[in-house]
Amino acid sequence: MIFFFPAVFVVSALVHLYASLKQNNLLRTVTKPFLLPSLLGWYCTVCPEPLGLVIAALLASWIGDVLLVLKSSKCFALGGFSFTVSHICFISAYVSFVDFSVIPLWAVVLCAVFYFTVSLLVFRGLKDSLSGILFYSMLGYLLVNGAMNCFALYQLISQANTAALITFIGALLFFVSDSMLFYVRFKQDTVFKSHFPVMLTYIAAEFLIVCGFILHAAG
Repeated sequence: MIFFFPAVFVVSALVHLYASLKQNNLLRTVTKPFLLPSLLGWYCTVCPEPLGLVIAALLASWIGDVLLVLKSSKCFALGGFSFTVSHICFISAYVSFVDFSVIPLWAVVLCAVFYFTVSLLVFRGLKDSLSGILFYSMLGYLLVNGAMNCFALYQLISQANTAALITFIGALLFFVSDSMLFYVRFKQDTVFKSHFPVMLTYIAAEFLIVCGFILHAAG
């Protein structure tokens, strides 16, 4: 059983990425719902005491995955809300591994300024493609993703171990994936025309974040 969930994840991920590369929407739709449940099953199987916040984050991400498959503005908004919940759960999980007494103030300020600036630059290119409400709600979502990245970095500064490093790389890839997704979805006259890079970075992001928590649990 310990190999069952990783096997399902690897097969689902490879087939989904192939479908994304070939722009096979039917195959993408069929395989996407298997990604997060298999990661969740793996996490719960190998961790003797899985964190409820991590479970909640993965479930929220899975709901977001399913909603984003449905091509409607309402489902997209609900999917974004689900991923916002996922990021908040990840942030709450990171906090338990952060020693804020060792986090220098300059690191907090620099990290916040970096992700805020990058988020604004990402959405600067989307300004003509989105309505006011959608523009600001999506910008708010990416800022929450940026906050998740900040807390992953604080965890890395506090722990300075392989688990924290892997988690931070995963968080960073999540931010990159979401940034590309907005262009694929709303501004296809750019270099971002395919879901393949979006899903490649997203799958790697969720996998690395889960790996980080598994390594934390292993001590």
